[in-house]
Amino acid sequence: MSLRERLEKQRTPEIAENIYTTRQKDPYSQLKNNLRKKIIEELKDLPPGKENTVEELAPRIETIVFEMLDSEGDYIPRQERQRIASEIIDDTIGFGPITPLLSDSEINEIMINGPNQVYVEKKGLIEQVDVKFRNNAHVMHVIEKIVAPIGRHIDEAMPMVDARLPDGSRVNAIIPPLVLNGPTVTIRKFFRDLLTMEELIKLNTLTPQMAEFLEACVKGRLNIIVSGGTGSGKTTTLNVLSSFIPDNERIITIEDAAELQLRQKHVLSLESRPPNIEGKGSITIRDLVRNALRMRPDRIVVGEVRSGEALDMLQAMNTGHDGSLTTGHANTPRDMLSRLETMVMMAGMELPIKAIRDQISSAIDLIIHQNRLRDGSRKITHVTEIQGMEGDVIVLQDVYLFKQTGVNSDNTIKGGFSATGIRPKCIEKLEAFGISLPKETFEPAPI
Repeated sequence: MSLRERLEKQRTPEIAENIYTTRQKDPYSQLKNNLRKKIIEELKDLPPGKENTVEELAPRIETIVFEMLDSEGDYIPRQERQRIASEIIDDTIGFGPITPLLSDSEINEIMINGPNQVYVEKKGLIEQVDVKFRNNAHVMHVIEKIVAPIGRHIDEAMPMVDARLPDGSRVNAIIPPLVLNGPTVTIRKFFRDLLTMEELIKLNTLTPQMAEFLEACVKGRLNIIVSGGTGSGKTTTLNVLSSFIPDNERIITIEDAAELQLRQKHVLSLESRPPNIEGKGSITIRDLVRNALRMRPDRIVVGEVRSGEALDMLQAMNTGHDGSLTTGHANTPRDMLSRLETMVMMAGMELPIKAIRDQISSAIDLIIHQNRLRDGSRKITHVTEIQGMEGDVIVLQDVYLFKQTGVNSDNTIKGGFSATGIRPKCIEKLEAFGISLPKETFEPAPI
């Protein structure tokens, strides 16, 4: 038996494999481990009261690393020296190997499937990148750095967590034994420069006529749900719609992990809280919705309804809190109504289905449905008005539609937006607010 085999036998198989693989791939792994320990010791001696921002610490760490490398005596190429310094900076004050991905403005989402597999979403398409962690413990270290500052934790007793980065990006982490690939992290990036309605029009998410109508609906205090699948752009659209809320209104946002970035001054942001390690202390979205009704809101904006809070949201919309906004997962506007019915039943109230549908039809005015298409583009495919009840059925009327007519040679979707030509019932409510829209807004356009 060789020396390496005897050493590996003394370790757990996982640790042995990770260490041996890492050393094969990176000849400087042991050097970097030693440098990290020395850097941590150096940073402990920083004078109290000094603002240790990333901008101040990064050049300091780089200088220390270069000095330590010079003292090693072995020749290390300049390119390798710079790489070692960058990796240590990312590990010490950043989020490890994914730090450059977080800084890349073209990347919308980062998916870490264990230490050896990282995918990103660029322009709506998923691709693997050449980024790896040292081992499972390295991924866990990054997860801890994310969740600890916001008072959350993750371990075998609580192996799932939702969190956010300092810039507002949404993070979900799940670890073994619930996932077999190793610690798995999904980061939905939040862009510092918030998109505007003009930029959504340039991205061909909607047309100027649709934008004009939606702006009027928000200012006219219609209750709106933005529906769509995962990654379809619901939260982005909700952010843009909320920008039309007047500055003089008191807005309360309610989310699992705070993502919404409203531009108004009078905004209160509420965030749910998971249970502690003893399984106690949980504060749900439903609890926050009920509490928000006592906080004198002009508008309530719920990041997403997915459970019994749908009933409280509908009741709020029906009791004077008009102009409220929320999102929900669904495949079509009609499916969104079915999901709302199911979510209301999850509240534990044994209401007849007719009563639930009456609540929905009287509470919600508009459904904006968004899809991520096959080419990665995101489009508002339906703007649908709820017109009331006919018997036991909620009546829907499409105001705008996106119609796909084919696929171009470069695999991009071919199609266009058009109004259905039907004047929505909510126009009367908008006119009561002094908002008038030209007839051309609802005239069908050739596709």
